[in-house]
Amino acid sequence: MKKAPKTISRVGLIANPDKPNCQAAVRAAAALVRSSGRSAWTEPQTAQLARLKLATLPEVRTLARETDLLLVFGGDGTMLRVAREVAGLGTPMLGINVGGLGFLTAVPLPRLAQALRQIWSGDFTLESRPLIEASGQAQSQSLHQSALNDFVVSRGVTSRMIHLEVHVNRQELTIYRCDGLIISSPTGSTAYCLSAGGSIVSPDAEVFSITPICPHTLNNRSVIVSLYDTVTVKVLSERLDTVLTADGQLQTPLTANDCISFRRSRRAIRLVRLPGNSFFQTLRQKLNWSGSNLAHPIHR
Repeated sequence: MKKAPKTISRVGLIANPDKPNCQAAVRAAAALVRSSGRSAWTEPQTAQLARLKLATLPEVRTLARETDLLLVFGGDGTMLRVAREVAGLGTPMLGINVGGLGFLTAVPLPRLAQALRQIWSGDFTLESRPLIEASGQAQSQSLHQSALNDFVVSRGVTSRMIHLEVHVNRQELTIYRCDGLIISSPTGSTAYCLSAGGSIVSPDAEVFSITPICPHTLNNRSVIVSLYDTVTVKVLSERLDTVLTADGQLQTPLTANDCISFRRSRRAIRLVRLPGNSFFQTLRQKLNWSGSNLAHPIHR
């Protein structure tokens, strides 16, 4: 992993090509970068979308190697895709929200100019987020994948429950009868895990969340284990389609007796954190929690 740059001179721009409203955002960012005396770089899909003549490198990972900062335009799905591609390089990433809810895309588009001024002046910190990885056998084929948010083992199109045997460090946890199972990193606790009733986890807490989806037994709840543990899931169901999904984007079919192990990856990404934009503040804003602004202390 390369060291964080003392000064930022090259800025990489990456956008979701399926979001037409990213075009204006990328063009505005390129203008702001160049007006600050820095150079803007990009990759082919973003260059085509924005219709800008910028220095263009052939792929996202190469772009990350050659730049000091990546600006990623889109929603959390775009951030997840880019995170897997640049993991381990150490290039700081800042997500610009041109999507929906956006826990990873920290900066709303109207605040882009202000955010860049803060970065140029060095008024930011870097936050490391580890990836998690899955390895094992899927339909007799070797499998190795990475994810930033989560892996999900779930049923296919059939509306019947699947049976999954789970071990933690070779010790049996339980057999889940459910629609699926989410193995989530701390970063992913606010994604599918949250929708399935799992706990919200601070991103600096080094834990896995193991969360069943619609479990048949009501006392099957989300389980928290160390991020340094190995969680192993074995598919017990026969004659039912079962699928492993990474970050909601990469799908791999599984079959009976396939066994997948999940552990912390040695690779991580770095996210730019701006002042006044903490994880807990983001929770209050994104989830519309009431009582988040208290004008006076509570006296008992």
